[in-house]
Amino acid sequence: MISDEIKREILERVDVVALIGRHTDLRKAGTLFKGCCPFHEEKTPSFVVYPTDGHYHCFGCQAHGDAVDFIMETEALTFPEALRRLAAEVGVEVPE
Repeated sequence: MISDEIKREILERVDVVALIGRHTDLRKAGTLFKGCCPFHEEKTPSFVVYPTDGHYHCFGCQAHGDAVDFIMETEALTFPEALRRLAAEVGVEVPE
């Protein structure tokens, strides 16, 4: 089991804007980033990334979560798999 402390460290190190920006174009809007949702078809951007607290929310389909949730959804991974994938990306060692 991956501890809450390790999960917090992973989430603190992940650049959620860069991570999500690999899947959809994001534009800065004040302190937020907005774009079209990567989870459903849309022409008017309804997807918002909150970089200060590392979360996203789509006002169209109600998808929301943090970097782990995003990786789970986009790459069809389990929670531990997504944590390990992000940990490897940001250089956090996760015990077996």
